[in-house]
Amino acid sequence: MNLKQIVIVEDEVFMREELKEMLYHAGYEVTLIVSFENVVEQLLELLPDLVLLDLNLPYMNGFQICRKLKQKSTIPVLILTSRDQMKDELSALELGADEYLTKPCRKERLLARVSNVLKRYEGRTNLLEGNGFLLDRQTYTLYIHNQSLILPKNQGKILEVFLEHGEEVVYKEELCIALWGTTEFIDENALNVNLTRLKKTMQELSMNQSIQTLRGIGYRLVKSCLSSDKIEMERK
Repeated sequence: MNLKQIVIVEDEVFMREELKEMLYHAGYEVTLIVSFENVVEQLLELLPDLVLLDLNLPYMNGFQICRKLKQKSTIPVLILTSRDQMKDELSALELGADEYLTKPCRKERLLARVSNVLKRYEGRTNLLEGNGFLLDRQTYTLYIHNQSLILPKNQGKILEVFLEHGEEVVYKEELCIALWGTTEFIDENALNVNLTRLKKTMQELSMNQSIQTLRGIGYRLVKSCLSSDKIEMERK
């Protein structure tokens, strides 16, 4: 039986060790983050089943970590913090946090919330989450509006790259690597054909996100209300 892996991101040593013991005795595999300079990168490398995340952290706070992690993955996040203001809880949930608990928290309540989040994410390890849709990165099945659609392979590869980048710019070279495994020969026409087909598919499905062209730079996934605006960012 494979144990569920939970990563604890907590800078207070006593609390971190207490949580570790509690989760270990509850039957989970527990990993501790003890270096906080590149937390998101560490989490993406570990790909745990759940992240237990504090908000008050050095270098990058929990809100920033949650936002960046959710842009690049569907790893569930449970916020455990001493911040008990409603505005903090709402901000965390808007950024994609799956649960929000305040310290001190009873052991039984924490373990129940951990179990509930893990159950909700059963079978979703291959899924990337967009705004109102999910993409299976193995089969390129798109789940949207209570229906599913298998995308052509190239369209699926392109959409996967955009979802992995979140709001960040995607460069042509990155798309070429995803499609053909190389940047030595960039076929602009072939790339544009594949992008146009994906844009058409997204439009036909009335998706909440669309591909925006940043001329001279690359592309970006944006909310559909901005899809008609092509931003020209090259310096003339």
